[in-house]
Amino acid sequence: MPQLSAKDAWSRILDEAQRQLPTEAMRSWLQPTEAVVLEDGQLTVAAPDQFAVQWNQEKYASVLGRLAEGVVGRPTSVVFRVQEARLQRPQMDFFVQQARPSGSDAGAQGHSQQPLNERYTFDTFVIGKSNELAAAAAHAVSESPGKTYNPLFIYGATGLGKTHLMQAVAHAVVQRNPETRMLYLGAEQFMNEVIEGIGKGTMEQFRRRYRNGVDLLLVDDVHFLQGKVQTQEEFFHTFNALYDNKKQVVLTSDRPPKELQGLEARLVTRFEWGMVADVGHPDLEHRIAILRKKQEQDHLETTIPDDVLRFIAEHVRSNVRELEGCIIKLLLFASLRHREVSIDLAREALADKVRDADDAAAAIRALPSIDKVQDVVARRWGVTTEGLRSKTRIKTLTVPRQIAMYLARHLLEMPLVEIGQAFGGRDHSTVIHSVEKVEAQMQRDRTFRDRIEAARQELVTN
Repeated sequence: MPQLSAKDAWSRILDEAQRQLPTEAMRSWLQPTEAVVLEDGQLTVAAPDQFAVQWNQEKYASVLGRLAEGVVGRPTSVVFRVQEARLQRPQMDFFVQQARPSGSDAGAQGHSQQPLNERYTFDTFVIGKSNELAAAAAHAVSESPGKTYNPLFIYGATGLGKTHLMQAVAHAVVQRNPETRMLYLGAEQFMNEVIEGIGKGTMEQFRRRYRNGVDLLLVDDVHFLQGKVQTQEEFFHTFNALYDNKKQVVLTSDRPPKELQGLEARLVTRFEWGMVADVGHPDLEHRIAILRKKQEQDHLETTIPDDVLRFIAEHVRSNVRELEGCIIKLLLFASLRHREVSIDLAREALADKVRDADDAAAAIRALPSIDKVQDVVARRWGVTTEGLRSKTRIKTLTVPRQIAMYLARHLLEMPLVEIGQAFGGRDHSTVIHSVEKVEAQMQRDRTFRDRIEAARQELVTN
């Protein structure tokens, strides 16, 4: 077997690890790492900080070692360490959870399956057009838990700040009332505890803990409940018990409740009782602000010039986590090469990100604009674009307006808030309702479906 580089070996090991380790473990702990050297039967991997080193070594080193043997072709251990150059400056643990809570949050951790990240507060959350509704709702919940929006359901793609907002609520609530009994976990953990309770005959203890011993329940990735019938049953009764007792529930998902296939209708209904808010992709100005905030927040020894921050923001559009990862990778690259941080260095260090971003940008440019969607729908349904954007609610305008909203959502994948703004400043709930109405009508009426498909074809081909 030909000799692999450390980078190639680590990449293959991570590919194999994805089949054996939870997605969250990969995203939070293993992806923010970088192979350093492969020699003498040992693969050395750099992690963001000492806590990440300890966590990865204890939790994953053994399984990664077994995978490494298959990849490398001989017994190979995986050893984590902090990059020596990074030891000289404050740790940049954007991704990793803290070893222990600080301050008033300590009281919250007694019931938590997963520790809170002390960085995930409202002070460190950068608000822009794509997340202002969710941020405002989270603030309101933190000020009046169990009263204002219950539940708070935050959804959006991976790495856009859903978990950050959720944990910010927890930090704020506990700071105001240190006696708050808080429980933060993922939906997968909830399912595992249900399975364990059934297997060990301890479901009564499980139910007392979740239904009677919690003031604030925060559950990440509730889309994981799809298709899990028994787990959904327990979650349904848990939710009811907490809601009836005015205890706050905060949930995150990758999709809005109505789009969660395999989820019982009664759960979908309850998820919509409070506030449903989406977190979208940040625009250029927002991305630059995020990068500046991270630099400020971590008091980095190496200052990244504004033109480099803008370069990163222009080429990395996918999510916040990837933006943060670019900073880590760039500074590590600069340390290893003993070079000043510049656009040329960033282009070299982030070559894969820049290439992927350019490809994605080309695909985005190929999509029609929201104005084009409105023009096509207006012409095909015999109305004006001004009418689509107006407040008028007559049927001759309402139906094509709903169709245009549907196409904007599914074809352009625009955030709900932005779609609402493009149609006379309507709120996100109006957009959701419009999309659902169109989807329901398309299922019932083939002619209606064919007309929308024809409009869609015109938009993607012209």
